Amino acid sequence: MFTGIVSGKGNLKKIIKCEDYISLIIQAPKGFAKNLSRGASVSVNGVCLTVKKGATDLLEFDVIEETLKKTNLKNISRSSKLNLERSMTANTEIGGHLVSGHIHGTGEVLKVINRKETKDLLIKIPSQLREYFFYKGYVALNGCSLTIGKVLKSSFYIHLIPETVSITNFKEIKKGDLINIEVEQTTINTVETVKRVMLEKKA
Repeated sequence: MFTGIVSGKGNLKKIIKCEDYISLIIQAPKGFAKNLSRGASVSVNGVCLTVKKGATDLLEFDVIEETLKKTNLKNISRSSKLNLERSMTANTEIGGHLVSGHIHGTGEVLKVINRKETKDLLIKIPSQLREYFFYKGYVALNGCSLTIGKVLKSSFYIHLIPETVSITNFKEIKKGDLINIEVEQTTINTVETVKRVMLEKKA
């Protein structure tokens, strides 16, 4: 589990293509991998990946085809910047919301509004996820815990503060990019419970 508070950006140094998976070699920020052991979980653009090789700040992860199909990791290239967060511990302060690292879908960036230090994004909602988006609700985008802004019929706004822009790869985001989306689990549970209750009343 993660908190959705991104620790920093990693630089993709190499992609190794194997028969049915790829390996990513990522240069993490200095000190990120301290006491990070092989087999540990790390959020990479919001995707929970297992460390294959760690010890230094040069990390290696294997990514299978299923993960590539459902996330924006299929579109990354050498020099891409990736949001990183280590898994939470019993002593971790939860500054965002609980994030599992299991991506529900990807959303296309429809509009980028750049200001001096802040940024607004308009993002398309995958059709199968539209019922889970509410104004002021939580969502994890590329692993970053954010508050949903205005929700339109098939898209929603996100308003990024200077700290988020500077620490995450949202600084480099542009129109047409795909963003990994993980809907908050409490929202899913609430919506599905209401749907079930409404169906039972009709029966």
